[in-house]
Amino acid sequence: MSEVVYEETATMIAAGDLQSFVPFGREHCRNHPNAFNLQLRELQPASELWSSDGAAGLVGSLQEVSLQERERESWQLRKGCTGVKEDEFEEELYTAGNMAVWSQGSRTQASSVYKAFTVDSPVQQALWCNFAVPQNNNDAEEVEQMVCIVQSSCINVHTVTGKDFLSPLPFQVSNVWATKFGLLLERKNAANDTQPNPPGEPLPTVFSILHPLDEIAPIVCKPSGPFEGSRVQYVSDSNMKIVFTCCQPSIVVSYDTVQGTHTVWALRKVTHDERSMVLRCPTEPAGTPLGLMASGFLASHLRNASHLDSPGGSGGLGSAAGISSAFSSPLHYSALHSHPSRIMTSSPGVHSRVHSPSISNMAALRWDRAHSPGMAAPSFSGASRFNTSFHSPSPRGHHGLLPSLNSTANESMAMPAMEPIIPDLCVEQLWSEAVSAGCQREMSSQASKVFLTSDLCESHYLCFLVESHQHLRCVKFIESNDVTQLIFPSVTTIPAKDAAPLQNIDAMLVLEACGSLVIYTGITRVSKVHLPSPLSHSISLTNHLPYLSTPVETVSTPANAGSRHIHRLNEDAMPSPVSELKSLNIKQHEASFFEDFSFQQATPYILSLRDPVCNRVTLELSSGVMLRICIPEIATSELVKKCLQAIRFILPKEVAMKVLVKWYNIYNAPGGPSAHAEWSQFVTCFMTLMGYNTERLAWTRHLQFEVPLSPVIAAKKARPSDGGSDEDWDYLLASHYHRQINSQPVCGSVDPNNVPVAEKEDPFSADSPSSSSMKLESSAPLFPHIPALFGVLHLLYQELQLDELHRARASSLVCLLQQLARDLQLEEYVDLYWRDYPSLISCFTESCIIDQAVIGQMHRPSFLSSDPPCVFNWLSSCLRGEASPPFPYLPGICQRTKLLVLSYALYIIGDDNATSTNVWKYLLKLSAGQRSRVSEPNSRRQSSVKVRFSSESLAEQLVVWLTSQGFTLKDLESVPFGVALPIREAIYQCREQPSSDWPEEVCLLIGRQDLTKQAHKMTLAKSKASVGSGFSLVPPASSEADEEEDGMLDIIHEVTGLIWSQDLRIQEVRRLLQSSRPVRVSVVQQPEVSDHEYIEEKENKLLQLCQRTMALPVGRGLFTLFSYHPVPTEPLPVPKLNLTGRAPPRNAMVDLNSGNIDVPPNMTNWPSFHNGVAAGLKIAPASQVDSAWIAYNKPKSPELANEYAGFLMALGLNGHLTKLATLNIHDYLTKGHEMTSIGLLLGVSSAKLGIMDMSITRLLSIHIPALLPPTSTELDVPHNVQVAAVIGIGLVYQGTGHRHNAEVLLSEIGRPPGPEMEYCTDRESYSLAAGLALGMVCLGHGSNLIGMTDLNVPEQLYQYMVGGHRRAQAGASRERHKSPSYQIKEGDTINVDVTCPGATLALAMIYLKTNNRSIADWLKPPDTWFLLDFIKPEFLLLRTLARCIIMWDEILPNTEWVKSNIPQIMRGTFDPSEDINMDTMAQAQDYITAGACMALGLRFAGSANSDAFDCLYEFAKTFMKMMSFAGTAAMGYYNLQTCLSMILLAMSMVMAGSGNLKVLQLCRFFHKRTGGEMNYGFHMAHHMALGLLFLGGGRYTLSTSNSAIAALLCALYPHFPAHSTDNRYHLQALRHLAVLAAEPRLLVPVDVDSLKPCYALLEVTYKGTKWYNETTVELMAPTLLPELHLLKEVKVKGPRYWELSLNLSKETQHLKSILVRDGVLYVKLRAGQLPYKDDPQGWKSLLATAVSHRNSGVTAFKPEAISTFTSEPALISFAEFFCKTSEGLKSREDSLMLFSAMLYECVTQECPEMLPTYIAIEQAVGALRQGDFQQTFPLWQLRLVVELWDGRMLRGLANKHDTLLTSEFLPVMKNAVDVALDNWLKDHSSVVRSYMRGEVLSRDAQAIMLACFLVYRSIPCFRNTQAKLEGCNSFADLLLRSSQLGIPLRDLLRLVPILLSSASGPQSLLFPLQAFSS
Repeated sequence: MSEVVYEETATMIAAGDLQSFVPFGREHCRNHPNAFNLQLRELQPASELWSSDGAAGLVGSLQEVSLQERERESWQLRKGCTGVKEDEFEEELYTAGNMAVWSQGSRTQASSVYKAFTVDSPVQQALWCNFAVPQNNNDAEEVEQMVCIVQSSCINVHTVTGKDFLSPLPFQVSNVWATKFGLLLERKNAANDTQPNPPGEPLPTVFSILHPLDEIAPIVCKPSGPFEGSRVQYVSDSNMKIVFTCCQPSIVVSYDTVQGTHTVWALRKVTHDERSMVLRCPTEPAGTPLGLMASGFLASHLRNASHLDSPGGSGGLGSAAGISSAFSSPLHYSALHSHPSRIMTSSPGVHSRVHSPSISNMAALRWDRAHSPGMAAPSFSGASRFNTSFHSPSPRGHHGLLPSLNSTANESMAMPAMEPIIPDLCVEQLWSEAVSAGCQREMSSQASKVFLTSDLCESHYLCFLVESHQHLRCVKFIESNDVTQLIFPSVTTIPAKDAAPLQNIDAMLVLEACGSLVIYTGITRVSKVHLPSPLSHSISLTNHLPYLSTPVETVSTPANAGSRHIHRLNEDAMPSPVSELKSLNIKQHEASFFEDFSFQQATPYILSLRDPVCNRVTLELSSGVMLRICIPEIATSELVKKCLQAIRFILPKEVAMKVLVKWYNIYNAPGGPSAHAEWSQFVTCFMTLMGYNTERLAWTRHLQFEVPLSPVIAAKKARPSDGGSDEDWDYLLASHYHRQINSQPVCGSVDPNNVPVAEKEDPFSADSPSSSSMKLESSAPLFPHIPALFGVLHLLYQELQLDELHRARASSLVCLLQQLARDLQLEEYVDLYWRDYPSLISCFTESCIIDQAVIGQMHRPSFLSSDPPCVFNWLSSCLRGEASPPFPYLPGICQRTKLLVLSYALYIIGDDNATSTNVWKYLLKLSAGQRSRVSEPNSRRQSSVKVRFSSESLAEQLVVWLTSQGFTLKDLESVPFGVALPIREAIYQCREQPSSDWPEEVCLLIGRQDLTKQAHKMTLAKSKASVGSGFSLVPPASSEADEEEDGMLDIIHEVTGLIWSQDLRIQEVRRLLQSSRPVRVSVVQQPEVSDHEYIEEKENKLLQLCQRTMALPVGRGLFTLFSYHPVPTEPLPVPKLNLTGRAPPRNAMVDLNSGNIDVPPNMTNWPSFHNGVAAGLKIAPASQVDSAWIAYNKPKSPELANEYAGFLMALGLNGHLTKLATLNIHDYLTKGHEMTSIGLLLGVSSAKLGIMDMSITRLLSIHIPALLPPTSTELDVPHNVQVAAVIGIGLVYQGTGHRHNAEVLLSEIGRPPGPEMEYCTDRESYSLAAGLALGMVCLGHGSNLIGMTDLNVPEQLYQYMVGGHRRAQAGASRERHKSPSYQIKEGDTINVDVTCPGATLALAMIYLKTNNRSIADWLKPPDTWFLLDFIKPEFLLLRTLARCIIMWDEILPNTEWVKSNIPQIMRGTFDPSEDINMDTMAQAQDYITAGACMALGLRFAGSANSDAFDCLYEFAKTFMKMMSFAGTAAMGYYNLQTCLSMILLAMSMVMAGSGNLKVLQLCRFFHKRTGGEMNYGFHMAHHMALGLLFLGGGRYTLSTSNSAIAALLCALYPHFPAHSTDNRYHLQALRHLAVLAAEPRLLVPVDVDSLKPCYALLEVTYKGTKWYNETTVELMAPTLLPELHLLKEVKVKGPRYWELSLNLSKETQHLKSILVRDGVLYVKLRAGQLPYKDDPQGWKSLLATAVSHRNSGVTAFKPEAISTFTSEPALISFAEFFCKTSEGLKSREDSLMLFSAMLYECVTQECPEMLPTYIAIEQAVGALRQGDFQQTFPLWQLRLVVELWDGRMLRGLANKHDTLLTSEFLPVMKNAVDVALDNWLKDHSSVVRSYMRGEVLSRDAQAIMLACFLVYRSIPCFRNTQAKLEGCNSFADLLLRSSQLGIPLRDLLRLVPILLSSASGPQSLLFPLQAFSS
């Protein structure tokens, strides 16, 4: 044995309460209606079975249940890890029958079912496992918690988040293990697997699943043997059984059944090399590669064998699975020659499988992978790997699928060409047990239990219990520098029958063979466990057998005083006091008792331990009862815990272990500890171990009088409720422990009756000289370590001083420290303690003597300097700017010290690297006594903040660093106020100007809830797309329930109310766009009109109005864009398209279907399509929409099919159509409904914009004849569907420059009409679509079209535009167009009327924004009248538009630029002699103007540029005037109206989303015009303009990206349909593509406290461009931002709200994500300010009142007004209780005033968290004035505050706004302290003098004031100044020596008189004292 087990002599500790334990799942299953339950019920009458009379009844009944039923239930417990961290709970996973029940419960909460699962077949095993799910975007893996339920044929995996997986098992599994990476599966071995067959290689036995969806892969191992080298191979040893796996560290323990040894392996991911090594050389154990395959003999047989008569065979046996069988048994050898079916005889499993093509019985009988070349197969060793198929009754390989039928025998001739399964994990051998020689002892059996444990000194052990030997082997392991490697230095064996780890107390519970429970920590025995009495309740106590028959500890304790009749048994074996049996030597017979006595069943004893969780464990008794026991912790008081930590840190390991074990026994002695005495117990124990006689020190003696017994003997304090008994006393006095303690002269006895007389008479008075017993016992175990222990405890004391919550405990610790300091004769330390607690320390005067002789035995550690380290002193010198040595600290214990020292170093000293590379300058890290623990455990919760310092200010660095250390506001509150002030100041600075991309934790620390909330939303969005935002923009429920659904409800909400707060324009738009109510038809009946004619007249009027109603949905879709989140359980509400009317005055119905007038057929087809689109566009992109919901919306009635078609297109536009299953898409298209096909094709293409998706391309190609092969069947595709498909190609390939598609589209522009009337109708729209699509494919590429030079795209397009001779068709389409059309005679020239628009726009899009002048010149309007006559005016519009957007940068927003597009000849004076057609000229001019205006609209789309708007508005007015002229005849109403509509659209593009009133008025004007030539198309244009103007209810606006311009060109093509069925020139569905140009740019400030949208002032800075310099504008949000790429930064401006800037020069992603999620920007109102809504001018502000009369600002402040200015409850209640005069406070008027002033200061300075600091300062000064201090701590803090303030004043007031304390408050307070201390000095200079001479101070108020004076004036300890002052006779001398004294100058002046007088003796003063007291 390499380590000696250090065993404490027989001691005993008390365990916590016992509770009987029944797995909760059993109870749950009982009530669950499943089969297991019914079987139980059948076995017995129900009443008897589940009798509820306690545990016995239950157990009795369960024993009668048949055995296999009992065996089937199993459960495991673990510490809960899904709930809240603080609240500890247990989780149980219980399985029985087909059920698995996961339940949770804790001490405070009853158990409840968390999840219960029922599966189809009996559960073999259920376990928890964490799978790592790789995140798609980065390498980080997210760990998901799952429960795996193993059945015989599959594993069900259920995640906590609700996903379910089912992994089929390709083989039978004997065991499943959870690991860090996933699951390990052990394959069940069949009996005959074990015989190795010479040529074959055994199959892998261990497999892994990394994720339920992954493949099952074999595991490779890397053994560490000398001869094997590093050979990597599959784990295929069937003798290896896994017995344990663990995640942290990631190890696997296995047992070799042949050698009987255990091996530890490290489990890790496979490296690349290992993977390739295994896959490359699958050699056999023999080492010969499978060369047999080459032999021809075999090959010939293979051919025979491969012709099997079933689908299973073709690739199957032939692939050599048969070879190995041929070599393994003669039967199979012959089988190869004979009929194949004979092979089957040996294995019924194979037989049934091959002959039945169906996969039966959950495919438990799986075929090998070799049969399906499609599946991956492991290449273990070529083919022979599958030999098991022929030996075991059930063949199993991997996933069995039916083999593919086309794999023929020939393929399988050579080595099977299958890809191998790639292994994922590798086990690497770390340690193996030594193989025992057979003769010495029998082989050790498999460990029945393996666990990890650690001891109190943090050594780790891997323990395994070998039941056959009844011992526990503990293998110590150390993590080496390479994390994956563990080093196993030693093995120790502990005799044990069972054992269980107790995780959180670093111990384990061992059940010894004699039946007693013992606690070990690591391999050190601590003590026995005394079980409390409830154990005896379930045991009958009637039989009075001798002790042999009662192996259960049923001990009489005070808690069970009644049961006195139990025999007393020997104390060694049994913890019950017995005197008669002392003589028996029981030790020898322990083992035999259980075997020899047949009556051992009479009383239950402990059989085993199970289910350890934290410090709780279940005892399983032989009677079947289970009891849950709780083992106490090592300490409950924080202070004791910390002291123990420090002791453990500094002492050598063995000593530390002794001390901790000793303490554990004392603290947990039976009888239960009492919390208040814990510290006293600790001090007594600790001092005794150091060699003190605690009886003889007065103060430690007093400690013991609180407690009835000396804690060192046995802290057996009777609980108040239980009466003790005399027997207990006798037991104690007779105990071995008592004798042992008595034998040591350390402690006398305690019983007052027993104290020897001499001891009683010994005078203990404090002033008597120390008696001889006051010596320290130098043989005590801790005596040599006293200085080291004193040093660490002193540092712990300094740590406690820095935490307000722990400071109270420091006063307890200081008593111990002062005693040690006195005895070590460290005067300066005693002085330090006296200064801290003057009244306390003065009480202690005793000191103990340490023999000079033994002083040499003490180790004096280097860090124990004569100058005591004081953390406040260090911080103070830091503030004064003096250099100081590094401060010592204990890693892992003094975290607060480390944090604050480094914070000061960083922020006050200003060392950027203080926290990174220069730590050593400021901190001296103590080295531990034990060398093993060098690395510092990071006990602080590390947050995810990355510390990155760039040019940030010190304050920012400090805040970010503190957060990264896990420091929070709660921690800051516990830092003393003086120390915390610099940190608060840094926080205050950061709060003013935070960075927008700080993580959430930093924002929390600086108190910016607005940023926290924003960051929180950001992190949420990163983790998963959130559905609704925190505050939702969902409108209130409609007040009028009966109001008909018009589809625009959702648009009205708080935000629109804020954007347009002055008027009701939103309601007006809603009224204009509403199409679901009847229209009003008012026709006055003229007297001469008959009734019948009058009805016709009304219906004609209605028909005109319907032209308008039918056009409305296009606008409505844009208006309600993305404003609604659908409910997944309800269909989308689609408003009806209502084409009826009501005629006043009687509101009679007017209907078009009455048959009086002719109504065009199919009139409503397209309008209902648009209506469907409008309804679908309401759905926001962030909603949750899935395939099922889309299909669920499908209407039942066929007349609504058009609407549904529109709905599908809309879903494509908002991106949801990608979720529609391909099957459904196919379904919809096969219906052959034209509209559905159009909607679907356009929708799918929009959803896949620009990503070249192949499946979509195929879908579209079917509908485009030109994309099909020339020989393919001609499909009859409706013309409109072809158009949609062509546009679809353009969308899917947008911007890709795809060569083939571009070529086809180019030729399609000029597609000639076919011979049989195909392609003859509506050719214009097809040609246009081809042009637009070509433009989109090559969007913006200009002349850089890669690989298309031979196509001559621009030249070809130019030809299409101006006409000319048709070129020969190239390529595939030549065949098609051989014969010309029989109807249309076009000749050899191009029909420009058809091809021009498409070609023009294609050129425009290809050269978009390229500023290519040569191309632009092609598009100039001709400059001669003759040529002008040849061009349609409409084409002039397109050419102008195209030319302008090519010359993008030349567009200027003014009328001159627009007019400059009109050719010169039209602008000059006309020669009357020329024959000019004025109509031509006027039309040309107007159309060119309209084209230029259109370009202007596109250029400034969404920018709300006022110049552009004014310019367009001018033209609109001009055109309006022209329309009102009578002379419109020349121009033509239609032409004017077209131009005007285009200008209107251009205006609304510029003002998109802004809701501009002037444009709205124009739209309303056109809305009212219904008669005359106002056709459907014009209405559509006007209402589209209206929709764009209020795009998405003001939340969206247009983008000017290339993609957006292309979409707008498609949507706003300037030829609008003449009537509702007109698709001749342009497909109506394309109008909706405008949505693709919309982008969210509305920024909505939301008040973070009320979560309501509000107004806030923004400052937006534009980047400079060539048109303007960098400029800044102020906007009142909520507002639409300009395009983000134009901006430099967006900033929320004060003074109302906290400033916040979003810098866009770095990255725009942050702002983009805000805008996408409803644009919510959280802002926080500053204190003392009101929101703009309540106080638009800012006159009601709290500050405004004060500014007018600054001086009386404080008095004018009424505390009542506070609530209007801050929402912080603390401030409001402070004002309520401390700032109002009430009866009780009349006397304290002045302090009320002071409090009001403080409150005012905090509110106006915006630092409410400073209020406690102000109050603390005020309290400290008040206490000093009255002189009632117990400790000088507040003065330390005041001193730090004053020093910080002085430092800031010295630096000048330049940065005054940064400092927190700017007010007059501090100077006043400082002055008050000075006055108080100076007055005291005047009266009591003698006290100071006597202190300086080192005289003993009296215990009175003067001593306390003196301590205050010394602390505040920072006067060092004067014990050694006498020497320095020798020869100082004058003031000058003193000044010279001031640096030696180390006293600041201003404090030195105050001391001059005293110093000089003490230096020169009591002579008369040189200076009158008054001179310096002022």
